[in-house]
Amino acid sequence: MRIVVSGTHASGKSTLIADLRAALPEYLVLGDPFDDIDDDAPTGERSFAAQLSVTAARLRETAHEPSVVSERGPLDFVAYLTALESLGRSDGSLLARATEIAAASMREIDLVVVLPLDRRHPILVPDDEDPELRDAMDDALLEIVDDLERDGALPALLVVSGDPQERLAHVLDAVSAPRAQG
Repeated sequence: MRIVVSGTHASGKSTLIADLRAALPEYLVLGDPFDDIDDDAPTGERSFAAQLSVTAARLRETAHEPSVVSERGPLDFVAYLTALESLGRSDGSLLARATEIAAASMREIDLVVVLPLDRRHPILVPDDEDPELRDAMDDALLEIVDDLERDGALPALLVVSGDPQERLAHVLDAVSAPRAQG
């Protein structure tokens, strides 16, 4: 199964990825695409566009791998670009092309796992982590996912919340479900 873990920054993605790596050692794990770009402005639209390009390329390049977990997926960066525009920090000029790239990349994904911000299990962030952008991206991602799901344009979707153990259990259940049916 080819899995993308999506969510705003400081939503628990890295913890879930680490837990999945331990539980599914046979899976190829693709880390945060931010680590593969050279950018001094991590929350700028050009940075998000570059991360989208890295993510799309990774998904294409690993298409032959049946078992992949990717930290972040194409929808993350469409959501960040949408959030920047909604906050008045971008003119949205990169959004149309980003949406096209994301749509094409969805063919390489079997399961999108979304980690929305969870008020019951908050992860607090300092001001230098841009909590306003964090919240706006979370809202944008959930809206994008809802729209795509309604239109039948998403692979399987799993929205997970709870503590780290609960999140891991939900994903492992989803991963094992197709095997049990096959």
